[in-house]
Amino acid sequence: MSISINNKDEIIMRLVHYFVTVENYQPIIVNGVRNEIWLENLDAPYRIIRINSNYIHNEDQFTFDSLKIKNVIKQIKRKTLSFKVKTLNILLDLNDDVNLESEKGIETFKISSIKDVRKDQGLAGIFPKLKTFTLNKGDNLDLIVKITNDINSKTEEDNQQYEKVFKPKPVILTKVLITLNVIMYILTVGSPELFGLLVLDPEAVRAGEYYRLITAAFLHGNIFHIFVNMYALYILGTQVETFLGRIKFVSIYLVSALTGSMMSVIITNSLSVGASGAIFGLLGALAYFGYHYRLYLGDALKNQIIPIILINLVIGFTIPMIDNAAHIGGLIGGIFIAMAVGLSGKKEQVARINGIVISVIYIMFLTYLIIR
Repeated sequence: MSISINNKDEIIMRLVHYFVTVENYQPIIVNGVRNEIWLENLDAPYRIIRINSNYIHNEDQFTFDSLKIKNVIKQIKRKTLSFKVKTLNILLDLNDDVNLESEKGIETFKISSIKDVRKDQGLAGIFPKLKTFTLNKGDNLDLIVKITNDINSKTEEDNQQYEKVFKPKPVILTKVLITLNVIMYILTVGSPELFGLLVLDPEAVRAGEYYRLITAAFLHGNIFHIFVNMYALYILGTQVETFLGRIKFVSIYLVSALTGSMMSVIITNSLSVGASGAIFGLLGALAYFGYHYRLYLGDALKNQIIPIILINLVIGFTIPMIDNAAHIGGLIGGIFIAMAVGLSGKKEQVARINGIVISVIYIMFLTYLIIR
């Protein structure tokens, strides 16, 4: 059986095959467009690649096409909570009389043949692997089968990775932390001396009793206080431990507890107890995770995670006796340490290094403000 493929279709297939299998882009559905392919990789320099095979024969059509791209990009920005979405616009059928111009945030290329793809001043200048990337020779049917199988294989590999991240796992450390908090509450509820020895006392911390920065995060003032915090820890801890893994989860929890207590000492300068700084750190880590996996979580980041953070911060500012400084300190620490420990399935070595550096600077800065 023989299948005929025109030049544009072959270019499209080869480009999509390359971007999906080599550059880890994924196709996205854009409503209201025809003869266009949109690809997305939130971790790539060009987060959006758009391949348009529609014929553009004059300047007016090119201007209209540019407006259409901007409109779609605005939708993507809102959906992904992004301020910048650098876009690569590939046109396959552009009249030679049309003046090709790139706009801010949108770089446009005209591609008429496979040779155009491999030119240094073209796409190969951005993606050097395109110079040598090729497929085995064969008839058109072999080409279609090869491309389809490769894309399906890459998609299956990605799906397995995301299934590994999101599938339910035994929750152990969350329950351990809850148990430790309950034990500490039982031990200190009838022992004012022990409670006073472990409570977050800014003067004692400045005098060198730095252990209080952690021990205070395992103390609670009353039964309602510990009930609310342990319920929040169970809900958030289960998710963070499942999505990020046990070691990363406990690292985020402890560092957030530390930074929450440090911020409390700096701003509140009064006695304080509770796990809420660490819990806000888990919220920060969940926000960081949700941002990087927002294509798979849908609107959960925008409609659930961020509103929960904002509502709790507002409550903290409006109700007396709530240590909102600890909440803010833990929230920031949770985001930074989540960046430092990294996310499963994401190749982000630069982001992890940045996270480590920022986390160290953040803790050192808080330390300086405490001891100065």
